[in-house]
Amino acid sequence: MRFPAVRLLIPVLMVALAACSDQNKTQVEEASSKPAPSLDTAASTPPATPPVAEATPEQNIAVYLAGMPVGPGSDLQPITAQPAWQAFAADANKSWKNYDSTRTTKIEKWAATELDSVRAASPTVFYPFSGPDFLNVTTMFPSSQTYVLIGLEPVGTLPQRSTLENPQLFPALKASLWSVLNFSFFRTNDMAVDLNLKSKKPDTTLLAKQQAPVTKTSQKQAKVDGVVPLLLLFAARTEHKVTGLRYIQLDAEGNIQEADSATIRRPSLKVVPGVEVKLKTTSGLEKTVVYLSGDLSDWKLGITKEAALKYVRTLGPVTTYVKSATYLMHKSYFSKVRNLILERSNYILQDDSGIAMKYFPASDWQFTYYGTYKRPINLFAKQYQPVLTAAYTDAAHPPRPLPFGTGYNWRQNDSNLLLAKRAKAVAE
Repeated sequence: MRFPAVRLLIPVLMVALAACSDQNKTQVEEASSKPAPSLDTAASTPPATPPVAEATPEQNIAVYLAGMPVGPGSDLQPITAQPAWQAFAADANKSWKNYDSTRTTKIEKWAATELDSVRAASPTVFYPFSGPDFLNVTTMFPSSQTYVLIGLEPVGTLPQRSTLENPQLFPALKASLWSVLNFSFFRTNDMAVDLNLKSKKPDTTLLAKQQAPVTKTSQKQAKVDGVVPLLLLFAARTEHKVTGLRYIQLDAEGNIQEADSATIRRPSLKVVPGVEVKLKTTSGLEKTVVYLSGDLSDWKLGITKEAALKYVRTLGPVTTYVKSATYLMHKSYFSKVRNLILERSNYILQDDSGIAMKYFPASDWQFTYYGTYKRPINLFAKQYQPVLTAAYTDAAHPPRPLPFGTGYNWRQNDSNLLLAKRAKAVAE
């Protein structure tokens, strides 16, 4: 009797199991057919923030010299608490705020329009007779990747800790920057003293100060050691991060070789010493700034076998920027650097202290004039160019506006710039 009952139950159980199986299958299919939750609605932890690269020692020195906060964990943090640095930083911020509003903003707005195509074609900028003036060249050409600066000023070295701790460093920095922040250029005689360079014709007032009896106060004074500190300061104030620095020298063929600080401090007459600084912008653009300390007169170039000019020739076509160059390329004995610029530049942006107009082959160049041309200041009165007066008073082709001051005639309504564009581009 039991077996028949079991047989009767088996079909019922089979139907029930089939129903359960179908229901589970349906649920699985429905679950698999539902769209995955979007990232916007899913409860998840925020993506990990990429680690911030630790500031290099050179970067911390750069911002310290600029009166800006050093990086977290920097060994310079304790000395930023000293009242002298705090006062220096407050004064520096005030000075730079004024400089940016009266000059940087105007230059950037003007150059964005007038130099738009020039900037796009200027990966490398050559700036002879520059001194440590990375400030103006990077403002004019912010998207360039390589800047080559050449000046008489010594290379110098990174400041030692004892120098950074010395409160007398801050007045020295302020003195070094005063003329460039107020007049847009470095005054050569003053720079010679400020940057530890012996000038052939020093300012008599400064000479008198040097010959005065040494006091305890003067013994403690700190000096800005060459160009390096100012290059770093300008890099920081133009929103660059310093990612590397090395001392260099050029061999007789113009090739860069690594050098040590001893060579930089006391180079032989035949050596062209320099420094190479690696930078990165806030947008991630990597830049290289090369500063070479050398005399660009024909005679001095002969002593160094024209190593500096050979190096510039390896860079390919360049854009040349010249301002406040004491009219040296007007003279016959600066013909080698002048000829190099005319041969290797696709663009030349200069004030009237650059290459004299008589040296430009008119058929090779197209000129755009900006601002106002007046006679040079009294110190350079002999370098007056009537041809520029004629160009600037040509009613049919009036000069374009220049909304900022630059060069020796530094006031806004007295300044001039010339943009020379080569008619046929230089071959690579």
